[in-house]
Amino acid sequence: MHTPEILAPAGSMESLEAALRCGADAVYAGGSLFSARQNASNFTLPKLEQAVKRCHLYGAKLHLAVNTVIFDSQTEEFAEFVKQAAEIGIDAYIVQDLGAMNIIKEVVSSPVLHASTQMTIHTPHGAEFARSLGFQRVVLARELNKTQIKSICNKNIETEVFVHGALCMSVSGQCYLSSVIGQRSANKGMCAQPCRLPFTSCDRRDACALSLKDLSLAERLDELKSLGVTSLKIEGRMKRPEYVAAAVTAFRAAADGNPPDLKNLRAVFSRSGFTDGYFTGNLNNMFGTRKKEDVTSAKDVLPSLRQLYKNERKSDSIYFKASIHKEKPLSISAIDGNKNSVTVYGAVPDTALRKPVDEAFLSRQLSKLGETIFTYSGIEAEIEDGLAVSAKDINEVRRNAVNLLSEKRISKNTPVYKTTDYIKKENFKYNKKNISEIRVRISSKKQMDSALTAADKIIIPAKEFLDLNITDFSKIIIEPPRFISDENETCFLLQKCLEKGALNLLCCNPAYIKIGKDIGFKLHGDFGLNITNTESLYVLNELGLESAVLSFEMKLSSIEKLQSEINTGIIAYGHLPVMLMKNCPVKNESGCSNCRKKLTDRTGRTYKVVCYGNYTELLNPECLYMADRLNEIKNVDFLTLYFTDESPEEIGHIINLYKNGGEKRNNITRGLYYRGVLI
Repeated sequence: MHTPEILAPAGSMESLEAALRCGADAVYAGGSLFSARQNASNFTLPKLEQAVKRCHLYGAKLHLAVNTVIFDSQTEEFAEFVKQAAEIGIDAYIVQDLGAMNIIKEVVSSPVLHASTQMTIHTPHGAEFARSLGFQRVVLARELNKTQIKSICNKNIETEVFVHGALCMSVSGQCYLSSVIGQRSANKGMCAQPCRLPFTSCDRRDACALSLKDLSLAERLDELKSLGVTSLKIEGRMKRPEYVAAAVTAFRAAADGNPPDLKNLRAVFSRSGFTDGYFTGNLNNMFGTRKKEDVTSAKDVLPSLRQLYKNERKSDSIYFKASIHKEKPLSISAIDGNKNSVTVYGAVPDTALRKPVDEAFLSRQLSKLGETIFTYSGIEAEIEDGLAVSAKDINEVRRNAVNLLSEKRISKNTPVYKTTDYIKKENFKYNKKNISEIRVRISSKKQMDSALTAADKIIIPAKEFLDLNITDFSKIIIEPPRFISDENETCFLLQKCLEKGALNLLCCNPAYIKIGKDIGFKLHGDFGLNITNTESLYVLNELGLESAVLSFEMKLSSIEKLQSEINTGIIAYGHLPVMLMKNCPVKNESGCSNCRKKLTDRTGRTYKVVCYGNYTELLNPECLYMADRLNEIKNVDFLTLYFTDESPEEIGHIINLYKNGGEKRNNITRGLYYRGVLI
């Protein structure tokens, strides 16, 4: 049975050393820009080069996280950064943004691409979609159980699974809470973790209804092996080196068939203990917060954890061949366990005045490998009688041999890429656009009549569509579930919609691009694809999509500069879905029978919670409203009005406002269209 790689986080050089010295097979790190953990120390380019060499010395790999969305103003800087990263020999790029993927493929020959968990890939079709774009690996959503993981492991693509560390309440890539509250976007690596603050569904001031315990699957390594998982990912680029050491040591022990040290794991960092809830399918007892005893427990274990990575890990052996002959320079060859070899020459030996050099003496000097990664495995010597070589000369040759062998190992383990300059798509064919269409997203068929009368296109949930009594399907776009719990069931549902006459499918995650193509729908990208740049729109056009909703984390001024051959639009009205959740915070706190369909934060703001059975959404308290600013929305083809529980009468009125110019309203939000997110 294949043993998966142990993949460790490295938010700093010390954390990287802790990972390597404790037995990690690979590390993932971010640069100063374009990383989904911008608040970590991260690596400047010189430090990144140093990190690459340290990994490759050990025979480990370094995966570079460039897993944020990028804006058009950043594409040239991004291209230059990934080129430089290729030139220093990083092993793989972790990518969220389709445009970023396209840039990497343009400037780096045959790059190794890993699809970030921020891409929201959680089904076999999602994995197949990633593979079709050239991704070698998918980092799976944390919300999957073992059966769902196994179904993806059978799709001829590497799988990376989170096995330890923090759990976000939101499905990765689908959380906008931090950006809407304080402009700190999770999709830009700036999440402020507002979900760890007090939220309640039942007026408990001390409740943190959106805070989950940390994950740990250290005791389930055999199950993970049996599923066919490629890589075991430890979360924690924001964590201290001692945390990395504890986690890597635990998983290394488990991989070697020994019990993992869960006591140290919990002591160094936890939130009221650990959970394996999503993996086992048991979603009870998953919620927890960081309590005083969780914080103070680390103090007692930190000194011992530092000892775990104090010294170099002996990760390979070294064998020497020595040749000592009269009137010839001392010759020593060093060979490691991977058959890498070097030969170094030293001083010409003298005639022995007392004890001549012998194999035992050579062995003693050559075995002094100290702070290196090598253990001594023996010597083969040819020694002419009556000669003397000083310990100093042997030590110098040994040091030189070890250094050269280390450099050879690094070189052998470092991939070589060809790079080219990035050509920005300034000549991409497009015309400045004007709003020509109002799309209306409704949540139930009772809202249909109002929408049908006034809207140009209507987005309706797939299940609701099957109960409609209409004959003209040209205006209808089917909205599938945002989180797919059972892909076969979802495909069957969409097939029934097609048979009834549906023509258009809304693609809220990458899986639906593959599913929609296979079934035969016309495809339209939704906000969940997080489209923020021209390059991404270019990719969607190549994939055959007819339109796309742009990310609502974009400013209007940036939208105005986008270029696209497919129709683009924005959400211009509604209570934005700021979190997509697989576990329900209301159910956990008060139970389904007492559901109040809302959460209240510490300031008294109330968020609607919408249940879809297998997942829930958290809606922004303030309604996005742009009807009185229509003249400021430029270079889009359509507006989407995102209705949730509005009455048919209210829907009709609001559509009229957006068609004819709207009245001013109080207690509304402009979202991020003017203030934008921090970059």
